[in-house]
Amino acid sequence: MKHKKLKILIIVWIFLILINYYYMPYFILPLVWLLNVLVLLVIVLIQMIKIFKERKNISRQRIVIFISVSLITFFSFYKFYGIPNLFIEKLDWIILKEKRKDIVSDVKKGILKSNVSWNNVVCELPFEFPVVSNGGNDIWISKNKTNQKYTVKFWVFRNFFDSPSTYLIYTEDDQNIKYYNEKIKNDPERNWKIDNNWYRIFGD
Repeated sequence: MKHKKLKILIIVWIFLILINYYYMPYFILPLVWLLNVLVLLVIVLIQMIKIFKERKNISRQRIVIFISVSLITFFSFYKFYGIPNLFIEKLDWIILKEKRKDIVSDVKKGILKSNVSWNNVVCELPFEFPVVSNGGNDIWISKNKTNQKYTVKFWVFRNFFDSPSTYLIYTEDDQNIKYYNEKIKNDPERNWKIDNNWYRIFGD
C-alpha cells in the first residue's frame, strides 16, 4: 500500500463515518460497520505480514502505513465509532445550533407539529441538507398539559425497536429538567447539559 492509497483509504473512511452518522438507516448501520471493520482488519493483517517479511529492513513508509491503518481500525472498533462520532456530534451542535433553535421556536408557535399517521408526537421535517435530526430528519414533540411547556427531541443516534437512542433535547418543562439532571448525575459520560434548556441524553 502506497501513500496515495492510504490517503484514499482515510478519505473513504471519513466519508463513511459521516454517511453513517447522518444518513445511514439504523437497521443497516451494524452491517456496514461489520464490513468496514473486516476490511480494515484484513489490511492490518496484510501490513503485519509485510512488516514481518521486511523486519530486517523495514521502511519508514511501511511503519507509517501500519500505524495509520491500525489507528483507524481502533477508532472503528472503540465504542462503535465512539471517538469520531463524538467529535462530529460536538461540531454538529456548534454548526446547527441556531437552526435547531429556529425549529424549537416554530414548534412553540405551532408552525411545526406532529404530521405523521403512525405517531402523534413525531414531526417529519423536510429531508434536506444539513440534517438536524439523524435517522430520518424527524423530531419528537411533547407538551406538558399542566404547565404548557414543550420538549423537543432531535435524534443523534436513532436505534431500532426498544433499543436506546441518543438525543439532543430542548425542554423548558421543570419535570423533564429534573429528570435529565438526574440522568446526568447518574451517567455523566453519556448524558450532559449542552446549553440553557439543552441536553444531550442517552436512552431516554
